[in-house]
Amino acid sequence: MAASDARTIVIGIGNPDRGDDAAGRLAARRLAAMLPPAVEVSEHDGEVTSLLAAIENAAAVYLIDACDSRARPGTVHRFDVTTGSLPHETFSLSSHGLGLAEAIELARALGQLPPRCIVYAIEAGSVEPGGAVSPAVVAAIEETSERVRRELLAAASKEGQSDA
Repeated sequence: MAASDARTIVIGIGNPDRGDDAAGRLAARRLAAMLPPAVEVSEHDGEVTSLLAAIENAAAVYLIDACDSRARPGTVHRFDVTTGSLPHETFSLSSHGLGLAEAIELARALGQLPPRCIVYAIEAGSVEPGGAVSPAVVAAIEETSERVRRELLAAASKEGQSDA
């Protein structure tokens, strides 16, 4: 497959009605306006089987989700899950019983983990139903969006140089 045919996907995960748990989805909305049309950007509720279907056959996937590692709300974490597992206890916010960590490990076990798979996790404060997104998480959404945008541009630049 030529580099130009490779799918690059950004998926924002979360529940828009649970305060800071909306972080991933809000970052995806922001990125949709910032990235070239060749990058697929979508929002997802985190349900494991449909998430696996969404990343199938992708060359690069960037997943953005809220997390709970007990760090300060708004802290941004980055994990390259092609080189290691996500800390399970950090991604326990899922309302489905299975979370992002399990989805990634299932993809790995099935041989469906994309060659490049990066998770950006935004530390949540409150995930109460009907709650608003906290100011610290709003700032982290902006930071994360910019970091993902820069990382995608750098990867595209490297691909362009290797094609030359």
